[in-house]
Amino acid sequence: MLAACGLSSIEELFAHLPPEERLTRPLALESGKSEYEIIDWFRARGAANVTGSPCFLGAGAYYHYRPVLVDAVVSRSEFLTSYTPYQAEISQGTLTAIFEFQTMMCQLTGMDVANASMYDGSTAMAEAAMMAVRITGRKRALVARTVHPEYREVLATYARNQGLEVVEFGYDAVSGALDLEDLERKLDGATAAVIVQSPNFFGVIEDIRAAAELAHGAGALLVDVFTEATALGIIAPPSAADIVAGELQSFAISPSFGGPFAGVIATREKYIRQIPGRLVGETVDTRGNRAYCLTLATREQHIRREKATSNICTNQALVALMATVFMTVYGKQGLRELAEQNLAKAHYLAGKLPLRFNGPFFNEFVATVEDPVALNEALLEKKIIGGLPLGRFYPELKNAMLLCATEMSRRPDMDAVAEAFASAAEPREVEAQ
Repeated sequence: MLAACGLSSIEELFAHLPPEERLTRPLALESGKSEYEIIDWFRARGAANVTGSPCFLGAGAYYHYRPVLVDAVVSRSEFLTSYTPYQAEISQGTLTAIFEFQTMMCQLTGMDVANASMYDGSTAMAEAAMMAVRITGRKRALVARTVHPEYREVLATYARNQGLEVVEFGYDAVSGALDLEDLERKLDGATAAVIVQSPNFFGVIEDIRAAAELAHGAGALLVDVFTEATALGIIAPPSAADIVAGELQSFAISPSFGGPFAGVIATREKYIRQIPGRLVGETVDTRGNRAYCLTLATREQHIRREKATSNICTNQALVALMATVFMTVYGKQGLRELAEQNLAKAHYLAGKLPLRFNGPFFNEFVATVEDPVALNEALLEKKIIGGLPLGRFYPELKNAMLLCATEMSRRPDMDAVAEAFASAAEPREVEAQ
């Protein structure tokens, strides 16, 4: 390889690097291990993990039950080993599953059309913003501070090289919901999209209709984001929105340290040409039998780059299939009952804790505690995974913690969390100076 590069030594290959930046000693790595030793090492590391513990951590990745039927279906070779449905005539199973997925997402969101899934909720939100830019011809987006902070970071990354101005607007300090007055002040004729989340990052259910009226009054589109898909089983569909972007991890997709997840974009039919990714449609074959095909695929691989709506280069069909099987298992009534369980358990726990906001919430809420990190450490000693200290994303909420209770939460564990909060609130004796 050196000869092919016209070089005589490794030192010559790296000669362009500043001498002070080069490592002149061998790497500080142990000598090689046998396969037996490596397996023992990983088993020891795995034994140190906390597994099966009660979990009250949400914030975009939720602890829900996964029906065993999900893995039984998605592990079938015709789904597990297939890539993407380029050849429709031999991909009817995959295309059918995607079509069902799209149909169910339209039913849940109240939209007319949904795509064949995105990478995750954060990229779906960013792609929705770009959609709004193409539709309106404007280059400004207003995003609520109550939208997931990491989703907002992804949006900022997308916007950096798209010439898209991103402006944030605030939340009401009492309710934890949108500050509609701040939104109205910042709306102008250059705004392409108003981006809100419901339930928001604090768990509060937003007034989507009021936000939509303000956005539409300025000629902008409203993008509604969700991270907790289970909430769609009980709250009204965001039908007042123009675009809905969300994350389906709650639908039988394991948290798996952050992925892979499955996002989705749904919108009104009149915007169908601007939706990124793929759309599967129903047709008939030469014999008049029902068949499925890729009806719309506005990607760089399919059409001219200048006409493409996105460079999303694949979909999450297998992961989206998990969500599809989940929705099929539960059905409409089952999903509502699941949502009611989440609602009831979260309100049971919240009733025992000092709440930071008074807005209506689903299965997440913010509680006040002097030292959230110390409280989490105390809970971990009891083998309970606590909530998210909010000071990491919201400096003004450094004494607050975001907690989540789902159908997996048990009363004794919720009572233990309440006891830990009570202990943290007890006055401590101050040592004499």
